[in-house]
Amino acid sequence: MNEERLFTLRNPWFVWSVGSTIAIAIVAILIGFVWLPARSTAFGDLSLWARICGAAGVPSSWYGGNDTSKVPSNVVVLPPSGTTHPMADSIGRGATLATQHCSMCHNVVAPAPVTAPSLAGQYADVIYKELRDFQSGQRQNAVMQEIIAGRSDQDLHDLAVYYASLPPAPAVEKARAGEGPDATATRLVMQGDPQRNIAPCAACHGQLDRKGAAPWLGGLSAAYVAAQLHAFASGERHNDINEQMRNVARQMTPEEIDAVARYYAAMQ
Repeated sequence: MNEERLFTLRNPWFVWSVGSTIAIAIVAILIGFVWLPARSTAFGDLSLWARICGAAGVPSSWYGGNDTSKVPSNVVVLPPSGTTHPMADSIGRGATLATQHCSMCHNVVAPAPVTAPSLAGQYADVIYKELRDFQSGQRQNAVMQEIIAGRSDQDLHDLAVYYASLPPAPAVEKARAGEGPDATATRLVMQGDPQRNIAPCAACHGQLDRKGAAPWLGGLSAAYVAAQLHAFASGERHNDINEQMRNVARQMTPEEIDAVARYYAAMQ
């Protein structure tokens, strides 16, 4: 068989091989640059065209699909750490803002209400990310969004470093005398459940290790922690990075959620 006869449309093997290659390429492009970007939550509220351009690596300035002034929820941003005086100034501004707008729900010297988390001593990157997500609508709460709607990015940083500078508030709930931690909760927190793809809570939230934007949960009320786990499980709350919390909470039973919530509520 000579070369001329091989590479010709009269050769069915040549036609099928070229046609199959083109078809596979078209399907791969449609999946990788159309279907997956359309299904992904990482692109926020961008249009389909903006999602396709973003997936292809096109600079956002070319298609106007990204507002660089807004940081996506899936990105962890650390508050700036400067010299002593700028940090002290930031803490002072944060204290003023907190006194004016936050103290009613997020007490400092006394335990916060069971429906709101205590922020004293919380990691600055956690507080900043959650404030940013409330402001952008990635996390929904009518009270929080109304309070910080007009706040600047510097205000969010100031609040974050202020609360992070405070000593942690006392635990909201105390374990009963002679009552040890629940065995199921301890296992899930420290070991997880690999068969159900549940990672140990302590691998991200402290004790064993800590991941960026993962809050310290010790001392938070059981009602608040359980409510957030249920919200992640149902998808009502969806500002977790790479859906980590949603994937874990969906695998937990209501009894396990309550047990883990009580475990952290009694922890200082």
